[in-house]
This record gives sequence, structure tokens and C-alpha cells, in this order.
Amino acid sequence: MDIQEILKTLPHRYPFILVDRVLELEPGVRIVAVKNVTINEPYFVGHFPVLAVMPGVLIIEALAQAAALLTYKTLNLHQGDGTLFYFAGIDAARFKRPVTPGDQLRLEVEMTRVLRGIGKFKARALVADALVAEAELMCAYRNGDVKPEGR
Repeated sequence: MDIQEILKTLPHRYPFILVDRVLELEPGVRIVAVKNVTINEPYFVGHFPVLAVMPGVLIIEALAQAAALLTYKTLNLHQGDGTLFYFAGIDAARFKRPVTPGDQLRLEVEMTRVLRGIGKFKARALVADALVAEAELMCAYRNGDVKPEGR
């Protein structure tokens, strides 16, 4: 899945779209996606001027966006129908090493359960096979929360 299909699926836009490409997607099971971390990301201006480090919360957000892509494809949902995903919980989040410009985040998300509008996921982010972050995510999805642009 390239960036054009990602943009058709997720409602996020620059500067908050944090998935650049999907490498693998097995509906109902797992997704592997990438985020290319570049020095021109707007948050690097202040985080930190001396040593640019990607904020951990944005690593988690990138994992959540990958989880949303997996759920959209698993349930055959579309952002055009007004479905929106929200964080409902983050457990056991751990950050192992900094992510800096030039890194490519590999986002690996496993769907553990989807029931009554709530999805649970095991997620981890890697750079060059080194674990940089992991968490258990819970996301709620609701249909009709937003009206698509132009409607």
C-alpha cells in the first residue's frame, strides 16, 4: 500500500500522517508499515534543537495509525463513510532507544481482538531490527463521527 492508498484510507494529513508505506497487511491478523523519519519534520525544531529526537508519543501515534489501517482493511471500512478511530487506551508502553532523523521506523502491529467498536493490538516499532518502542493499544472506532470533505 503506497502513500496514495494510505491517504484514501486514513483521515490524517500533513503534518500528522505518520505512515509512509505498508509492506505487509494480513487482514484480521497483522500489518507491517514504515515511517521515514526526516529532519524536516516540524517537531524537530523544538525536540530538541541540539539533538533531534522523535517524541515517543508520535512513535505511539504512528503505531496507532498502522493499527487503524489494519482495522479499516479488516472490517472493510472507509474514511469516506465517516468512520474515525480514537485512542481508548495505551498499556505497557516502553521506549528502548531514541529515534533520530534518517531512521526508518518499522511499525509492526498485531490485532489481538476486535469487538463492539473496540480493537486491541500489540504493537512495536523497530529501527534496523532494534526495538525502539512497544505498547499494547486499544482503539475505538465509530461510524458517522465526521462528514467527509465536500459533503
